[in-house]
Amino acid sequence: MLPYRRSSMLLSLLLAGAGLGIPASAIAQGGQGAVAGIEPIWLAPAPRPILNTDPAKLPSRREALAAAEYVASAQIASMVSHPIPLTTGGALDHLSSNWVSAAFYVGAARLARVSDNPRTLRFLTNVAEHYNYAVRGARSGVTMLNADDIAIGDLYEELYARRGQEGTLLPLRQRLDWQVPHLSRPGNDGPLIWWWCDALFMAPPVLARMSAITGDPKYLIAADREWQRTAARLWVPGDRLFLRDERFKERTEANGKPIYWSRGNSWVLAGLARWLESVPADFANRDFYVERFKTLAGRIAELQRPDGLWSASLLAPETYPEPETSGSAFLVYGLAWGINHGLLDRATYLPQVRKGWAALNRQVLPGGLLGAAQKTGDQPVHTKADETGPYASGAYVLAALEIADLDGKAQPLPESEPARDAAEMIVATTPVPPPPRTVVGAEEIARREAEMKAVRALSYDPAALERPAEIATLTPPTAEQRKPRAVARFAPDRLDDLLWENDRVAHRIYGPALEAKEAPSGSGIDVWAKRVRWPFMDRQLKFPNYHVDRGEGLDFYDVGRSRGGGGLGIWYDNKLWTSRNFATYKILETGGESARFTVDYKPWPVDVVRKVWETREFALPLGSNFTRMRSTLSSDTKEPLTVAIGIARKTGPAGKGFVTRDREKGRMTFWEAEDAEHGALGFAILADPAMVLGFAEDAENYLMLLRVAPGQPFTYYMGSAWSRGGDFATRAAWERQVAEQKPAFEARR
Repeated sequence: MLPYRRSSMLLSLLLAGAGLGIPASAIAQGGQGAVAGIEPIWLAPAPRPILNTDPAKLPSRREALAAAEYVASAQIASMVSHPIPLTTGGALDHLSSNWVSAAFYVGAARLARVSDNPRTLRFLTNVAEHYNYAVRGARSGVTMLNADDIAIGDLYEELYARRGQEGTLLPLRQRLDWQVPHLSRPGNDGPLIWWWCDALFMAPPVLARMSAITGDPKYLIAADREWQRTAARLWVPGDRLFLRDERFKERTEANGKPIYWSRGNSWVLAGLARWLESVPADFANRDFYVERFKTLAGRIAELQRPDGLWSASLLAPETYPEPETSGSAFLVYGLAWGINHGLLDRATYLPQVRKGWAALNRQVLPGGLLGAAQKTGDQPVHTKADETGPYASGAYVLAALEIADLDGKAQPLPESEPARDAAEMIVATTPVPPPPRTVVGAEEIARREAEMKAVRALSYDPAALERPAEIATLTPPTAEQRKPRAVARFAPDRLDDLLWENDRVAHRIYGPALEAKEAPSGSGIDVWAKRVRWPFMDRQLKFPNYHVDRGEGLDFYDVGRSRGGGGLGIWYDNKLWTSRNFATYKILETGGESARFTVDYKPWPVDVVRKVWETREFALPLGSNFTRMRSTLSSDTKEPLTVAIGIARKTGPAGKGFVTRDREKGRMTFWEAEDAEHGALGFAILADPAMVLGFAEDAENYLMLLRVAPGQPFTYYMGSAWSRGGDFATRAAWERQVAEQKPAFEARR
């Protein structure tokens, strides 16, 4: 930890500002600065530490952190000395929301985790507040997908992780929700979304971290798909490097070698490091990224120059002999990060890290900014010693933080999010708008204070509801809660839902309270998507929006007026006649090897010819995707009934799905078209073939028709699966599982 260094003396500010070109008027303004909100402490860098680093020695943690503080504070001073531009897309030196500044915020935010000086965190909070936690690019679909504009999302995620304030994350999450279907699109043909390699630093870590924060894996899954597409097009296995984009497949340097941009490859290496910090250890494709990180790092190590830096064009050092730091700083960061996380051999890579760090320090300018930083662009160009960029400063700070950790133990992956700040820290690092200029004099100050007190007292506060925050993850289950078991629960807290689940599936049906509240509700069966072996519905339902995946599953299925995943009705005159919600229930077994309960449905009309009512027993054992239904239908007439057991017909952006019918075996299956955001659900109905009359459809359901005698129990099974649940990832796998079932049906009289 570094001590908190207060730079409040006017003389110190003047001296420090002189080397940065900060207007004297900005300093003389005191607390307000030239622009309201600019704080004096931001205007002066920290004291310059000793930077003549010996490449043969590992600097101490204190020395490395002092270097990070110095360059970060100099970059903040430089940013706030420039007027904030109204349009931030092309801003190069100013505070902005574009990638140029966002790359600095990444490093500054990591520094703020370990620094005792709240200056950096307060600056970052002010930046986020200034941009209302929003991202650029709303004007078109192309710009809404632009990875560069997502880079600032890391700052918002950092502030949410430290403070838990929902509003800090909502605009970013809304944008990522919009992106997910595009990133998850099927196939690998057509244009790439992340078509330039440095995009892999900008967006994927933000998406992976959003999954880590929210528990919803859809962001990670979507990013993984686009990452793989980009790698397939830009990675050159023989050279073990990334092309900047597909234009460079045919381009060469003067020496005839391919053009591999140092900054592009360095940002991929740094992006992989940040990506792996959030990717779960059990993620299916994690090994791909670990291998790619190691391979790229190994190649990078081979290309380090004797001076410790890397050339702007990695295979043409003779063409670009001058120093270049915007790539080299991220390469030092990536190599040091790999050592710290046990992915790179310490003995092999540490000498190169030390040499690279010493070389970077030789490029720190007298004012504290990192020089020799190539300007914004898309390929190698010659760079001058006095050229700077916030992205280079951010890379330097990240490298310094990893250097500081090199004398410690290997750090596990994935990394935990930072702990929540204490209330006092949040207050100390959060800007408070000044009172209006009209608040002058004791009387007006007292009136203002009374007004603010009334605002606090009379405002509606969602936190007072004591409900989990919308963005929060599920509370981790206890060891007892993680035990697989089959459970059934009546949920008056959820408008009389009846819930049942085991280690594979989860379902619910709707009760009297919902019937009174929502006229369209009925006796259809809701199917939940579940990926864990323990019960999760109760914990998921504690959230106001339980349709969000928080890591264990979700309810994204819309029953509506349909039969859902296996509800029934009476088929008469080519029309389906159905009951409303269940009226009464009785739980027979829960918490062990089986969940079992009964429900009663009140009489409902079948046209004007008769009335029907039902008692049904539900039984779901452990280890099965199938719930056994034992139904007894009664009627005010004795004529046989044509019972229709239904599966909702679902049509979405991906298509209608696939239905199969087999009368001889008494089976009907349906596999939804794959949804880019949530995957696909599979369904099955299994009935006694001797009772099956055939099949039908209406506007909302695929139907299997059975001949049933009133008062005589009959048995059928309804089953479900989720493509992301871990058991049946494809339609073929699900249909094989259905074919293997050997159901036991009620003996017929």
